Amino acid sequence: MMLDEYDISRYDRQIRVFGVENQEKLRNSTVLVVGAGGLGSAVLTYLTYMGIGKLMVVDEGIVELSNLNRQILYNDSDIGKLKADVVCRKLKEANPRIYVECFARKFDRVLGEELVKKADVVIDALDNWDDRLLLNELCVKYKKPLIHAGVEGWYGQITTVLPGKTPCLYCIKPSRRRAKSTIPVVGVTPGVLGVLEAAEAIKVILNLGQPLYGRLLLIDLYTMEFRSIEIKRNPLCPVCSILSAES
Repeated sequence: MMLDEYDISRYDRQIRVFGVENQEKLRNSTVLVVGAGGLGSAVLTYLTYMGIGKLMVVDEGIVELSNLNRQILYNDSDIGKLKADVVCRKLKEANPRIYVECFARKFDRVLGEELVKKADVVIDALDNWDDRLLLNELCVKYKKPLIHAGVEGWYGQITTVLPGKTPCLYCIKPSRRRAKSTIPVVGVTPGVLGVLEAAEAIKVILNLGQPLYGRLLLIDLYTMEFRSIEIKRNPLCPVCSILSAES
């Protein structure tokens, strides 16, 4: 789909950075975001305003008062409503020219199989490793770039998985995973990490810059220390080792 005068004016400042053709690539791209909480709110806000053509959003949750310190897509009037319904309405209001498809369902294998293969990029905005590893498995299966972030307190981490080229999330999963529970988090932390996920998505779609391939960025907002560490593929990984060997 070509840009018209409205689009060129709306996206003028970023078109000055990466050009009209790249803005058209964003318009013609599809991004799947799994999770519409603290991370997802930030990711979805910026991808919407930057002009991603189609967003698919999965979240079965209901807006709660305790969400409002960090989940910036919601306010008091949304309490008790399905997050998916609120997200769809607000993103369409923010940018009427994008297409938003929301699923108020638990992320499971059936839904994941349906959506991952349709996406150009997949974003992990989840808060638990069980769902995260399922999403990772499906992205490896369909060879879709996966952008992962996780947060706790003042701390966060982010990496980008390119199936067949980089370690997958199973390669770097923690040996002892936290059970599903209430994770303590400072409001700004998922905002920072979510914005970085959006930036990674833009770079991956446009093939610009240096995405976090084979690198894990560790962020400590308490001390303002950012540290990038090299991560390596596990040659015995049950998820990605065969695919990596074939690449």
